Order: sequence, then structure tokens, then C-alpha cells
Amino acid sequence: MPAYQYLIDELLRHGTSTLCEASGLPTALDYNIRPVWPGATLAGAAFPLRCAPGDNLAIHLAVAQAEPGDVLVVDGHGYIAGYWGEILTVAAQARGIAGLVIDGGVRDLAALESHKFPVFARGIAMRACIKLHAPSVGEPIVIADVAIARGDLIVADGDGVVAIPQAQVERTLAGARQRTDKEAAIMQRLRAGETTVQILGLKSGK
Repeated sequence: MPAYQYLIDELLRHGTSTLCEASGLPTALDYNIRPVWPGATLAGAAFPLRCAPGDNLAIHLAVAQAEPGDVLVVDGHGYIAGYWGEILTVAAQARGIAGLVIDGGVRDLAALESHKFPVFARGIAMRACIKLHAPSVGEPIVIADVAIARGDLIVADGDGVVAIPQAQVERTLAGARQRTDKEAAIMQRLRAGETTVQILGLKSGK
């Protein structure tokens, strides 16, 4: 299992949009999967799992199995129910889990923000879940045509969520550094009085 902890600050500084473009891969999850409290950010190694609709047994099992620094990434089939709330948040934080990304619903938003536990979800729902079935825990999943395996890099911020294959992390990060440096130079020129039309060599469409 790769350890991304030493890269967390840098990854979040580049941001998901830059990482997505630098990867050149289909890494962006559905834009409807959003932070459930303002300012939430997240980066770490993916621990993927799949839930049956309205059933969160797989999540409870994953919290017990995940390693410190892991990000739980849940295929909830887009079903909006309260798969996750304050109890699971406290359990996850006690085990050092970094956060949650779920194609499904969560609840207890005020508590999640109070605990400062980063959660990115498709929706919010008060309805509780049953605990009977666990289709997969730790096995690869696909969310919005993005394949996610254990150990892949997950980064999430206000722009959305990206999942970068483990084998592509170093290449993507190198590209992100180049893009960040290039954009910093452009902004310096803008502050000096140039325009984006001049810097980018744009021409009229006429």
C-alpha cells in the first residue's frame, strides 16, 4: 500500500483541476459528488468498496479494515440514503482514516463539519440504512466510468474529486508541478499589465 502522506500538502496545493489535466486520463469523478461542508479537502490512498443500495454493511467492514491515511471510496450506485453519519465518522477518525468519497448519500452534516472529517457525497438523506449485504470490500470499483483500485490516489477539494491510478501518480505529479509553475508565471505577467490575449497569443474569431 503506497503512503502519500508526505505529498498531501503538495497535492492539495496543486488542486484537483490541475491534477486532472496533468494526468491526461479519465480521472474526474461525477461533478455531482461534492463536499458536504465548506472548505473540506482530502488526499490519500483509495480503499474502494461497493454497497448494496440502502445497505451500509460494507462500509462498517471497510472502516475496520482500512489503514491509517486511507480514503474510503464507496460505490453506492448513486442511491441517496444515510450510508454515513456521526457514528461512522468517530469510528473512522479513531482508526486514522483520512476521509470519505461516496456515490450515495450521507447525513449528520453539522456533526461531520464539527469533527472536520472530509466527506464528498452525491446527496444528503436522513433515511437510515440496513446492514445485511456487503458486495465487495477492498476490491476495485468503477464510479462514473472511472476505475478505482486499492492504493490509487484520491484528491478532493471544492472543484471535485479525482482518482489517479497508482502507476500514474509520479508522472501526474510531475506534470502538475510544471502546470503550477507555468500558471504562476502567467499570473505574474498579468499583474505587470499584460492581458491573457497577449500572453496566450489569442486572436479574434472573425
